[in-house]
Amino acid sequence: MCATKSWCPVVAETITPDGLLDAFWAYESALMANDLPALDRLFSEGPATLRGDGDGLLVGHDAISSFRAGRGGAPQRRILRVEVRATSTNAAVVVAIFTPESGGRGQQTQLWTRAAHGAPWTVDVAHVSQPAPAVNASIWRTVGTPLIQGSDVGVLEGETVAVKDLFEIAGFKVGAGVPAYFAEQVESATTASAVAALLAEGADVRGIAQTDEFAYSIAGRNAHYGTPPNTAVVGGIPGGSSSGPASAVATGQATIGLGTDTGGSIRVPASYQGLWGLRTTYGAVPTDGLLPLSPSFDTIGWLTRSPELLESVARVGLDATLQVSAEATFAIAPALVARTEAAVASAFSSWAWELEAVAIDLGDLDELAETFRTIQAAEAWRTHGVWIAAHPGALSLDIAARFEWASRITADHENRARATRAALGPRIASALEGRILLLPSASSVAPSTTATTSEVEAARAATLGLTCVAGLLGAPAVSAPLLEVDGAPVGVCLVGPQYSDVALTGIAKELAPRAFHF
Repeated sequence: MCATKSWCPVVAETITPDGLLDAFWAYESALMANDLPALDRLFSEGPATLRGDGDGLLVGHDAISSFRAGRGGAPQRRILRVEVRATSTNAAVVVAIFTPESGGRGQQTQLWTRAAHGAPWTVDVAHVSQPAPAVNASIWRTVGTPLIQGSDVGVLEGETVAVKDLFEIAGFKVGAGVPAYFAEQVESATTASAVAALLAEGADVRGIAQTDEFAYSIAGRNAHYGTPPNTAVVGGIPGGSSSGPASAVATGQATIGLGTDTGGSIRVPASYQGLWGLRTTYGAVPTDGLLPLSPSFDTIGWLTRSPELLESVARVGLDATLQVSAEATFAIAPALVARTEAAVASAFSSWAWELEAVAIDLGDLDELAETFRTIQAAEAWRTHGVWIAAHPGALSLDIAARFEWASRITADHENRARATRAALGPRIASALEGRILLLPSASSVAPSTTATTSEVEAARAATLGLTCVAGLLGAPAVSAPLLEVDGAPVGVCLVGPQYSDVALTGIAKELAPRAFHF
């Protein structure tokens, strides 16, 4: 980078206020060193400070500081030119043209101010334009233009699909978000039915999108490939494990995300990113060519930016002869809603009060969550345990710890959980009496990328207490972006009777005029 203002070209239409360029270069040095205290000092205190880029806008000094801490440092760059436009002796706009080490050209625009002559300069407003990467590796494992072309005709002609890295596509490997696992695989000979159905109706496969390791997470953080962006909550995690497909859809790089949902892996990223998502009825979509996690809970689903497209995809992906109707009558489990964060519970209650929903009791909520968690863990270890045991260090610490816990589920413990599950289904169905259960799709807005492992685990546990209901019932569930908490999205989840998937997407679509757009 230009080390000093003495030899980096500076263009100013007016006299540059004293001390301004010194402050600018101090900022640049701190940025390249990831000196967080210095960067905090150089940005104006208070709730009005702004910092924006292609991923969105951050408002307030604290939000900007948190974003920097979670980013892990800015890309290294070299300043090529600086333009200064002073608007007064105590305010100026500074535009810097830079080139990242990776190539290309970028631009940074800042509004610097000071309280009075001789006072420190700080940034009130900043906007950064980075060169667009050819491929964002945190979203995509591989991508094409397209990767696989669909049929020339069909109801999905013109749509593009981000396929979660669990589905077989002929000629490509399945990586499951784990580099060591990917390295040992061979190219698939066939294409999963769920992928083929979309291709047959005219959609193109844009690429293979990232997932959390073996899909055993709902956070969306992958220690190997990075955290995909969340455009709805800048500096927030994207939600997983269908994190790559969700972020591909939210950023406009694909129109359909093909994912899976075992414990919320469609519904949570939909909630965190303001998308529409459908977890289908268990067994309603063929799972051939899908790498499993927990076979008695694994379902296939889709993410879109509109309810209309979600409904179209559901009609393509589901067997119409098995589908049943559903009435737009609703139930709410107040005790379940009460387990979400206070702001989410308040937003949900304010939204739902006019729907004339019946309040129901689902019984022991801890029993629901523990039953789901136990069976899921036992099956996850049975699915992947041999490989994991043979590859110590291949997984990140938090996912490895989750599998280690799963390895200690005894047969007796699992059998008791399965017996409990067999009794829970009829009990919940009796309470619902055919109504659609309404609840928040997640317990909170998207946690920050700076959240600790324990904080993310706490959010996961609370959210699984909500998402497990559809899993235990084998029921379809739609997440619709109908709530907003402090500018961040939270989905409303509609859990319907088995095989009411298409009807459920239609009912959710009727609520679309009340939806937020993120």
